[in-house]
Amino acid sequence: MPTGTGRIRPKPHVMPQFCKACGRCIDACPKDCISLGTEIEPSTGFTPIVLDLEACNGCGLCFSACPEPYGLAPVTNEFETELFDPAKAFGPKKTTAIEPVTIPDERVPLPHTEPLVLKGNHAAAIGAILAGCRHFFGYPITPSTEGAELMAKLLPEIDGVFIQAVSEVATINMMYGCGGAGMRSMTFTSSPGFSLMVEGISYMIGAEVPGVIVDVMRGGPGLGNIAPEQADIKLLCRGLGHGNTHAPVLAPSTPQELLEMTMLAFELAFKYRNPVIIAGDGYLGQMTGRVTLPDTMIKPGLPEWAVWGDAMHRGNLINSIFLAEPDLEAHNIHLNEKYDQMRAEEQRADLFQCDDADWLIVACNTPARMAKGAVQHLRQKGIKAGLFRPITLWPFPIDALAGVIDRVEGLLVVEGSNGQLEDELRLAMSHAGLRHPRIENVRHFGGILPSMHEIVDKLTSLSEVAA
Repeated sequence: MPTGTGRIRPKPHVMPQFCKACGRCIDACPKDCISLGTEIEPSTGFTPIVLDLEACNGCGLCFSACPEPYGLAPVTNEFETELFDPAKAFGPKKTTAIEPVTIPDERVPLPHTEPLVLKGNHAAAIGAILAGCRHFFGYPITPSTEGAELMAKLLPEIDGVFIQAVSEVATINMMYGCGGAGMRSMTFTSSPGFSLMVEGISYMIGAEVPGVIVDVMRGGPGLGNIAPEQADIKLLCRGLGHGNTHAPVLAPSTPQELLEMTMLAFELAFKYRNPVIIAGDGYLGQMTGRVTLPDTMIKPGLPEWAVWGDAMHRGNLINSIFLAEPDLEAHNIHLNEKYDQMRAEEQRADLFQCDDADWLIVACNTPARMAKGAVQHLRQKGIKAGLFRPITLWPFPIDALAGVIDRVEGLLVVEGSNGQLEDELRLAMSHAGLRHPRIENVRHFGGILPSMHEIVDKLTSLSEVAA
């Protein structure tokens, strides 16, 4: 309002992102123009005040009472309040931080060694060490515990860190912190333990934090038993916590592949800034096999995005919270683009005698070994069978299947679960628009895996019916 000298006294405008709802301006206002609001401000979680300026005389007492800089801004008209831009008002964020740069990994030659005979869990642990992992967090659970035990023995001898957490929930959050610092970390777990980790995995995916989780699947649901099963596939491929979450899922079938895929898992985790899951089964974790070590190991560097705590990285931030809806949508669009890249570049499969096959057996993990033996036996009987073994369960290797599926009579899905692998197969074929051939199955549950003879008998009967 005008004063005696003709000067206009500005009225207040609330800046909701700075108001802490303390109420001091309410007490200071002699005209009762200010009251507590009822709507939450997404960027702060507070309920800012609201103004009714009809009786306001521009006395300015509210400005003096406000303890927050810019909580109440003086403006002279509505047009100014509508166009107020805090970024322009306050200027760019000042920082003296050095621009971070990536310190690249190095490949260090390994001396030649004779092949080792290793248990599957041990092979994965050695693969992690060769991949540069020096941080392990975990909680023991059968049938994965041997991997943790070996890491507990070896890591202290190579300046590494082994921490037995109080729970699987604590484990995954320790991995979040370690991965956020740009360091390589892993854990071994089994089905009930993995269930406890999924919330933390969602946080890691949202914050784009790398880490490797080895899930040695066992019987369920609930506590079930400690025998092998494949009933975590739906959880690994479709249930990695709340929100829009995906992670590469690798499915080895031998101790040699456990070593190699663990090394690959760390490579993918840092390529995509994302957790990577290794899906084994109880037999695979416990069986021994011939394992040849690679020619090189990794000496890890440090990514430029790491929250490392030094001057170069002081401006970095790791988080998964975006309170403004447009910001969260933009982040999800970014994640979707990353998932699309994974689908395009990371599909992996092993095809055995599929070129002229009339029937394809689809299997992974230990059942794939039975299936391979069945293919060889069936070929001796004159039945043209082949083995399609998905190495990545997500993304499912549909491109490789598309190259052979048009000339087969049908698919026989062999698994230790009630159709969870088959569901991934069907979903991938549907999305790819592939012809839907006849699909049959051999399934077992509760720790029993399909045998080679069951597969042979099933496919022999199917072939006889077709003839």
